Amino acid sequence: MCYTGISAQSFNPQILYIFEAINKNTMSTKYHNHDFIEISVILDGPVKYIIENKQVLLDKGDILLFNPGVSHQEYVCKGSLGHELHIGITNFRLEGFRKNFILTKDNSPVIRLKKNEEEFFKCCNEIIEEQKNNALGYDLVLKALVMKLLVVLLRETHFEENSKHTVKYAFESTDKQNLVKAIIDFMNENYMNDISLDKIAKNMYLSPVYISKIFKEETGDSPINYLIRKRLEKAKELLEVEGLPVKIAAKSVGYDDAYYFSKLFKKYYGISPSKVS
Repeated sequence: MCYTGISAQSFNPQILYIFEAINKNTMSTKYHNHDFIEISVILDGPVKYIIENKQVLLDKGDILLFNPGVSHQEYVCKGSLGHELHIGITNFRLEGFRKNFILTKDNSPVIRLKKNEEEFFKCCNEIIEEQKNNALGYDLVLKALVMKLLVVLLRETHFEENSKHTVKYAFESTDKQNLVKAIIDFMNENYMNDISLDKIAKNMYLSPVYISKIFKEETGDSPINYLIRKRLEKAKELLEVEGLPVKIAAKSVGYDDAYYFSKLFKKYYGISPSKVS
């Protein structure tokens, strides 16, 4: 899987919280879940977690990635030091995944990096220090560091070919239907504007190739063909009902070139738009 599905233009997660937790005594949290992504990094341990009713013993170097709705509870073992970094993130979009999801349902939330471990934990320490210093612009620096942390993490867990933890695209049928509905809604609302497959893709935070593939699977046609039909149907209505001149009708549905519009119209309906009354 070489395509990362993220770019500076579209990848803009929002940080909800960052906090360092140090627990020297036995403690436990409530069994809970979130409606956003949580990343928990074990900086020292051991620490015990209950994740979806399964007990997991973790130690220094382990990373937990929690999708929304994944229930978990933390225990610090007696006589041990529980040292963790917790980061809450929303507005997270990754190609092939539902919004705010970072793993498929088949992937373990427990990650241990190999190739990028040193860089990842160096970034964790920089985040902790920056938060402690609380200097001018610290919030901007923290966001930049968390973005770097995510990219370092994703490089190994999602985008390395032959990686043990490589995550495959996971759109289920309902997700595909929702995506196609969102694409159709976008085109229905913006057909009169200068839109293209690239612009639709950016709006959906997905690649043009992936959008075309899913749209074709669900509708049997391409997004652009749907857009053309929508525009021509609306133009026909404007010509028949409102009696608009061809040039104005064309411009009203997103075509600045009346000649090109006329060719499309005749190809689709078999008659010239100037003969529609």
